[in-house]
Amino acid sequence: MTQPSSPTVSPDTADNTPRADTAIRLRGLYQAFGADAVALAGVDLDIPAGSFFTLLGPSGCGKTSLLRVIAGLDTPDAGTLHIGARDVTRVAAHKRNVNTVFQSYALFGHLDVAGNIGFGLRMHGHDRATINDRVQKTAAFIQIDNLLGRRIDQLSGGQRQRVALARALVNEPDVLLLDEPLSALDAGLRSRLQLELLRIQRRLGMTFVFVTHDQDEAMVMSDYVAVLNEGRIEQVGTPATLYERPANPFVARFMGHANLFAIRARDATGLTTDFGRLAGEFARADHVLIRPEIMTIHAADAPEVASAGDNVIHGRVRERLYRGSRMEYTVAAGETELVVVDDNRGQGMFEIGAGVALVMETTGVVTLDG
Repeated sequence: MTQPSSPTVSPDTADNTPRADTAIRLRGLYQAFGADAVALAGVDLDIPAGSFFTLLGPSGCGKTSLLRVIAGLDTPDAGTLHIGARDVTRVAAHKRNVNTVFQSYALFGHLDVAGNIGFGLRMHGHDRATINDRVQKTAAFIQIDNLLGRRIDQLSGGQRQRVALARALVNEPDVLLLDEPLSALDAGLRSRLQLELLRIQRRLGMTFVFVTHDQDEAMVMSDYVAVLNEGRIEQVGTPATLYERPANPFVARFMGHANLFAIRARDATGLTTDFGRLAGEFARADHVLIRPEIMTIHAADAPEVASAGDNVIHGRVRERLYRGSRMEYTVAAGETELVVVDDNRGQGMFEIGAGVALVMETTGVVTLDG
């Protein structure tokens, strides 16, 4: 769908309007570092304008290689890259209106915060008054205008992350690339900055391309996610689509706890797996996926179990993890194990070795090929 055109958006005039010319289109991108080191194996991908788009996958899957190609830091061996209508496959990095926030932040220790934020503007030849004005406005937008005179070594990790973000935004790029910029932060700060990044992206209407290996981070922040594996894209979709309707077992496992089992047999009334039988009508497939949250855990002799019908799995607690708001149990059942999550409502915990019954909502069961 064609988006309406919009003017360049700066922090002080941001109106949450997506920029029409910032969609990214990748076709057949291939990159190898020697015969046995294929980083990108023919990637086709469309990144919508004005979206928060995440490249997700394990270490070595190709997500950072893909980000570097978009940035112009690496040139693919084959394929094309368009930003809007412009083919930038062979265009140098400094001639693309794209900025990158790196995992290490790459800030200049000999410059104060204002000097770091304004560095790119000076390199582009802007006059001092313009630089000072745009640095002040961007710093206020990122809420670090009180830090402009400080040295980098006087800042906390979260403050350095904000400086790196301000330095990237002050040049008003069409696309902002973020290479795991939150990975070095503690959990609490990381959670707060996730929300801040999302709010900034929404207000600017800018295209953000974010790299992470953390599926929880991807689900919280993204409009769309591309899951990569060995240089290929396994699936692209919204976080809900990838979690609830994964395309294959790799995506199912990577998007969270996956009780994923091969289907051993099937008939008109149900199917059989290693943990037992599921009654119901299921699509033809090779595997069945049961997310932890579609099961409830009960004592083996609880009244809820007797009235639950056919889809009850009996087993024993093998492990339990206390996660504050919830308990996570590993239950041995049949020839395998299942993970189940139980909301912590002060109801007490099941002991290791306790006999339990897992009651399942089969409407949440997903069948997969592959």
